[in-house]
Amino acid sequence: MHSSVQLLADAPAQLLPARELMAFTLASHIILVPMGVALPLITLIMHYRGMRRDDPVALLLARRWSAVMAVQFAVGVVTGTVLSFEFGLLWPGLMGRWGDVFGIGFGIEAWAFFLEAVLIAIYLYGWRRLKPRTHFLLGLPLPAVALLGAFGIIAANSWMNTPQGFTLDAEGNPVDVDVWKALFTPMFGPQYWHFVVAMFVTAGYVVAGVYAVGWLRGRRDRYHRLGFTVPFTLAAVFTPVQFVLGDSIARSVFHKQPVKFAAMEIVWKTDTHVPEYIFGRLHPDGTVSGGIRIPQLDSMLAGFKPSTQVTGLTSVPAADRPNATQATIAHWAFDLMVVIGSLLLLLALWYGLVMWRRRKEPEPRRLPQSRWFWRSAACAGVASVVAVECGWITTEVGRQPWIVYQNMRVAEAVTATRSTTLWIMFGLVIVVYVFIFGSFLALLLRMRTRWRLADAGQLDGLGAEGPETDLPYGPRHATRTDGTPAARGSGGRPGEGGES
Repeated sequence: MHSSVQLLADAPAQLLPARELMAFTLASHIILVPMGVALPLITLIMHYRGMRRDDPVALLLARRWSAVMAVQFAVGVVTGTVLSFEFGLLWPGLMGRWGDVFGIGFGIEAWAFFLEAVLIAIYLYGWRRLKPRTHFLLGLPLPAVALLGAFGIIAANSWMNTPQGFTLDAEGNPVDVDVWKALFTPMFGPQYWHFVVAMFVTAGYVVAGVYAVGWLRGRRDRYHRLGFTVPFTLAAVFTPVQFVLGDSIARSVFHKQPVKFAAMEIVWKTDTHVPEYIFGRLHPDGTVSGGIRIPQLDSMLAGFKPSTQVTGLTSVPAADRPNATQATIAHWAFDLMVVIGSLLLLLALWYGLVMWRRRKEPEPRRLPQSRWFWRSAACAGVASVVAVECGWITTEVGRQPWIVYQNMRVAEAVTATRSTTLWIMFGLVIVVYVFIFGSFLALLLRMRTRWRLADAGQLDGLGAEGPETDLPYGPRHATRTDGTPAARGSGGRPGEGGES
């Protein structure tokens, strides 16, 4: 029997359902993470623009995005809480032995979550109830708190990739924990900045994609132009930065986790002048089929010269490395992430070139006019989410069979609960998540419908005044989405409430 099949046969029966359940809940939760980390910053940028330029359309967009931010946060609370419970329920060996070392990261994330909940509530409540400057200043800590939450999670994950900050006693249990070393591991910096910038890029393209779809459907008013330009510009600026950071983290993996790098690049034997395979499948005997083979490129990318030695999978015993299937999964995920990142970079350059060439033209004519650009922009958000998913697949699958790199295997950490129970739990979680995300989508669509009716003036006199349809700091329904005056409601004069 082949070694990879033998390893699977020797694994506990609980391992497969536990991993599938954790993978499903993590993949579902991570869809929400970019908006949780980056939407507060995007909203505050629009908010500042509205206040600085006395722009009611920008303020209206900021207010509506704050409502989406609150709904998204509520859904993220549910999916994030499920993940927290799964760490203890599915992987008691991990938490029981190593919780004292890397649990500080989860503690930081919990405090950040608490602060973010309070700040979002204040920010959402503050529209029309606080002076504009006070309201904006109270919202400023939101991006920092979101980054703090990301800090805690990435600190925990980077520790699992490059564990340090402890010594082992005679029984193999960690003692003499150094919290700072446990938090700031060799992989923390590359992982954290790569992750944070990915969140900014993804959230920017997702938000802009909504307005790109509106543009393709003929909605060319200032509301849609501004709703597209601000988040897309943010994403376009960060895209080349992310490309550089992606190369940096790949090089860090090459030095700190050479076996994971070998899985990402399907390198079988340690050698120099190693070719690069774009996609392709690794077989158990070390051969590669399919894909595009580029001679010597892998060595050049790793060390800037063809003579760079790249560690292969066979440098460690079969039990200490990903099997051929796992290596192929990590390789495909990594390559797909790079391909998507490259396409997004081309899109950002296209946008930047057009905006620079038309910088002296009136605002409506500065944006690209090609429908292919707008089709690409509409797809960029989905592509970015796929790239984020691929990044986590690369990180987690490439580390196999270790849950704590070179210290604890996944099979040692798994629960003793019967596999049948875990499969039933997996089925129930799928049903619950379909309901949660279905409700989330239905609520977003309902909010969109209300906003469109409000913009068309069809909600006047129907008792539809609410936090997401009111124009902030001014008269209700005082401005249409194209920036032209509309019929005034019962609100006060523009600037009422202390707007400066």
